[in-house]
Amino acid sequence: MILREIIDRLYELPPEKIDRDDALKVVAELKGHLNSGDARAASPADGGWTVHPWVKKGIILAFRVGRLHELAPDETFRFFDKDTMDARPMSLDDAVRVVPGGTAVRNGSYIAPGVVIMPPSYVNIGAWVGEGTMIDSHVLVGSCAQVGARVHLSAGSQIGGVLEPVNSSPVIIEDDVFVGGNCGIYEGTMVRKRAVLGSGVILTGSTPVYDIPLKKIHRRGTATPLTIPEGAVVLAGSRKTGDDWAAEHRLSVYTPVIMKYRDERTDAATVLESCLR
Repeated sequence: MILREIIDRLYELPPEKIDRDDALKVVAELKGHLNSGDARAASPADGGWTVHPWVKKGIILAFRVGRLHELAPDETFRFFDKDTMDARPMSLDDAVRVVPGGTAVRNGSYIAPGVVIMPPSYVNIGAWVGEGTMIDSHVLVGSCAQVGARVHLSAGSQIGGVLEPVNSSPVIIEDDVFVGGNCGIYEGTMVRKRAVLGSGVILTGSTPVYDIPLKKIHRRGTATPLTIPEGAVVLAGSRKTGDDWAAEHRLSVYTPVIMKYRDERTDAATVLESCLR
């Protein structure tokens, strides 16, 4: 029986019916495949993305069978977590720069060669981070988030995790995207290649995005995530509310706005010196 079939079977069992020893072996195998990039929560296919629910099921299974234990590097720094949620073992052979200062990468996440992780940052289980990506200080890469190659996640950016429902799309950020400081991308939002998010842009499943160049509004569909088009330059904006009382008091609500699509000037403003990587 292949790993996916075993995980599907164990996931459907009530916790008291799961053989913990068998489940721990399955979880360890899954984390190995996630670490190597052979398994991932979602993968590109035919210009779109395919979600792999069995991977999320395996991660949820790890939480179900895990038992609280102590991780104590020394007497001062002591941590307590599920024994199935350990830190990822890494070495120089991974060719990843993990700068000292409080960063943690959970076991079961793929970090490609050339990635730079500035402290403090956190990469959660199921995440996939492509080569040459910069993860700046105070950045969260949440559970199962898919981050492409040569992405810049600026300081304070939050890339939300999505575990349930298991068939839902995780947050997806494609290649060569620039995410400005203090941005938040949540609830399975997809950001297509070469898009630029200005500082403070917040994207959720319920966020309408107003596209000035194309004169349209981008929204999440019934079966499709909110999608930021390729090369879009998104800034934090505002719009008036339709309520008379709110208008009387000059109230407005936050909304992200696509001001233009990427050009040479944008490329020059978002370039990251290769020496920093």
